[in-house]
Amino acid sequence: MRPVLDEALLDDTGRLLDADRVGVLRGAATAGAQVRATWAAAQEAGIAGLSGLRPRALVLLARPGPERAVAAITAALLEPTCPCPVVVTGSAPPWLGPLDVVVVSHRGSERDPADAAIAEAVDRAVRRNAHVVLTGPPDGPAPAAAAGRAIQVAPRVPVMDGLAAPTDLAAAYATARALDLLDVDGEALADRLDDEAERSGPRHEAFVAPAKALALRLAEHTPLLWGTDPTAIAVAGYGTVALAAHAGVVAHAGGLSAAVGVPALAARLDGGTGIDSIFADPFDDPGPDGPPPRLVVVTVAEDVPTRRLAQDAERRWPAADRLELDDLELAGPGVGRDAVRAGVLALRLDLAALYLGLATGSLGADPEAERDPDAVPGIGA
Repeated sequence: MRPVLDEALLDDTGRLLDADRVGVLRGAATAGAQVRATWAAAQEAGIAGLSGLRPRALVLLARPGPERAVAAITAALLEPTCPCPVVVTGSAPPWLGPLDVVVVSHRGSERDPADAAIAEAVDRAVRRNAHVVLTGPPDGPAPAAAAGRAIQVAPRVPVMDGLAAPTDLAAAYATARALDLLDVDGEALADRLDDEAERSGPRHEAFVAPAKALALRLAEHTPLLWGTDPTAIAVAGYGTVALAAHAGVVAHAGGLSAAVGVPALAARLDGGTGIDSIFADPFDDPGPDGPPPRLVVVTVAEDVPTRRLAQDAERRWPAADRLELDDLELAGPGVGRDAVRAGVLALRLDLAALYLGLATGSLGADPEAERDPDAVPGIGA
């Protein structure tokens, strides 16, 4: 049986905060603070020392999960205009050398195989004299492997696992800015993230909170997050990671222009209205077809071809939802604007996934507290 959505929970602030026993909503709301702190930490760590460098390649080294998804967003932003290749990987390429810049995201875990693999890659990078930027705790396998030969950007805002994407994004953006590859203002990004966290905060009703509204639309459906442009596709990919991690929901990410590559999914969209029947029984067995699809058209870029593609999708699938940023100050094309829009939409997807997880009971319980009634609640409780 599928988890049943408690829709009333999202509009009852008291119940919602009670359900959030480990403080995930507070953790997500620190996105702006994470960006400000990381931006400052990068400057203090000497990120400006990369200025004037013309790298042969920019390597974004990240473990699987949200870290890899954030790296994919950064790569998608940079690739159209970047004079060097941008590589997203979980291991050090064999050709690494002194002309390359490597941005590394790690968790500082001594027991995690993924962090061990990252540490091995860092060791290879520093031995080959690549320029390395480390994002993560100051201790752990990766910093030990760097042995003081990396720019260490240590997080200053503590958050639980799965909610540190703004830190990783800020470190990658700061590095790209220092290399003159991305014109983005860290403070502007932080301000927009603060605005998004406020708009979608737990005290606002669903009809005014974009993340809550999105959570309700995705509930009891199979989300199809289809992007109109490369950065939007990467943001959609991040959304699938967030939905799986926070709500236990399996989603599909891809590009609208590649919909022909998934004919069965496209056929299900073409064959359905996308409108739930008033006679639908949520306690009924879903049958072989499973949850019906819900198309969300994700848009980051604001160029004419992108808008035309989104409009074509709306005509073909009128019930589709749009995930885009309606901000006049950020209107218009530009990689810097796209960078901010991508960060804000990633936060909205995080919050939507958290609300969906809380409203279906898939998220919120503190396992330590359940085993030990005297345990201290998690961050933000």
